[in-house]
Amino acid sequence: MNSVNLNRRLLLGAAMLAGMTGTACAQTRPSRNLTVFKTPTCACCDAWIEHLREAGFTTTIAVLPSLQSVRSSGGLPDALASCHTGRIDGYLIEGHVPAQDVIRLLAERPTAVGLAVPAMPLGSPGMETPQGHKDPYDTLLVLRSGATRVFARHNQSA
Repeated sequence: MNSVNLNRRLLLGAAMLAGMTGTACAQTRPSRNLTVFKTPTCACCDAWIEHLREAGFTTTIAVLPSLQSVRSSGGLPDALASCHTGRIDGYLIEGHVPAQDVIRLLAERPTAVGLAVPAMPLGSPGMETPQGHKDPYDTLLVLRSGATRVFARHNQSA
């Protein structure tokens, strides 16, 4: 075999490897497809869904009479419940979690159930007020043990 054929084979092999690497990277990109479970009467849920769509998420909405089974099957403690639950890429997103926190969660991929913003703090996405009032609140990382830790702080006074 002459050196021209050998170099051509090496070049083809390198090109194939580079192409496969690009494909593998594209396949591991976090999903932007979010399923949102909500009750029929929740208006703030629709505003939160719009917030996520504006951030580039694609949403599918499932209307249920109760969300307790969605939360419990995903390992989310009842104490962290809010008015809607999202499911994305193996994580639960409970309540009015800002889109940037979901993006960070998907980038960092911690071992966790997901994120939660318990209750419905004013000024969180979907809970904006005409007067612009913003309560301070935390986005919590929910660990598989049920414990939580602060993932992000919002509307904190300086």
